[in-house]
Amino acid sequence: MNEEYLAKARQKVSDVRMFIVGVSRRASELAKGARPLIRLIPGEENDWLDIALQEVAEGKVVITPGTSKK
Repeated sequence: MNEEYLAKARQKVSDVRMFIVGVSRRASELAKGARPLIRLIPGEENDWLDIALQEVAEGKVVITPGTSKK
């Protein structure tokens, strides 16, 4: 897990539990074939969790109570 992405994404969501659930759901969506909402650099190795964290950090995915929205 990329610590920089984690720190930036964590600033966007005040509730820790909501943050964990939202990022986990988004990583699961990506693993099941959802398209990333950020630009990926070819050849760079990112796991689904890092991509989800970066999407939250950049405001592409907004985590709200009960849902994770794009």
